[in-house]
Amino acid sequence: MRRAIQTANAPRPIGPYSQGVMKAPFLFTAGQVGIDPKTSQMVPGGVEAETRQALLNLQGIIEEAGRSLDDVLKTTVFLLTMDDFKAFNGVYAEFFPAPPPARTTVAVAGLPAGARVEIEAVVAIE
Repeated sequence: MRRAIQTANAPRPIGPYSQGVMKAPFLFTAGQVGIDPKTSQMVPGGVEAETRQALLNLQGIIEEAGRSLDDVLKTTVFLLTMDDFKAFNGVYAEFFPAPPPARTTVAVAGLPAGARVEIEAVVAIE
């Protein structure tokens, strides 16, 4: 059975999508940007601050589903510019110590809400 995940620890969806969807054996998260769910505003401080908030948002969704960041199998990362890759990696490594999940990182022409980074995850639930 497919189950939607909704938490106050991540920004509310601004369109017809769920923060996360679980169907055994996986949880798929929607992409998360650096919006603070308490203020509904993008956090100030550039790509490092946005990365940290996006990962906290992901963590909130994953924990609402009864899992942790240790259960993340793969992430997909969208960066506004690859010039931010090193700064992004520094923060990302704080959340995913060795061995980190598999990851794809791509540069894109634009992201929602003027974000510099967006991150989605595939999580094991069994």
